[in-house]
Amino acid sequence: MTATALAGKVGLTVAPCHRRLRELERAGVIRGYKADIDPAAVGLGFEAIVFVTLRQVDQATMEIFENRVADNPNIVEAQRLFGSPDYLLKVIAEDLPAYQRFYDAELTSLPGVERLTSTLVMKNLKSNAGPPV
Repeated sequence: MTATALAGKVGLTVAPCHRRLRELERAGVIRGYKADIDPAAVGLGFEAIVFVTLRQVDQATMEIFENRVADNPNIVEAQRLFGSPDYLLKVIAEDLPAYQRFYDAELTSLPGVERLTSTLVMKNLKSNAGPPV
């Protein structure tokens, strides 16, 4: 949404709306802006949720694991969880054979992995919703 549209929606003129946006950015409330790209439109329409259990949960293993996950462009979301499993990853790929190659080459080589469990995404009902305001 443009700043002009936002200003109209919240009942401000553009200048005060811009000022408030900049204050929210400086305060870290607004972390950034990004394009919302449809993965299927760029040939990455296959999604899997992967649950990861580590063999050992120590600081060194977690740090290496998390760095490798953060650096992998096919892993588009990642959360560390309380309890078991240890992590939840959202992976995108071109199709099932591409996911299988990614699984075999990348996921199984992540440090400290004891078990990987994949669930295939049938349909996205809601994504990138952000926090309730």
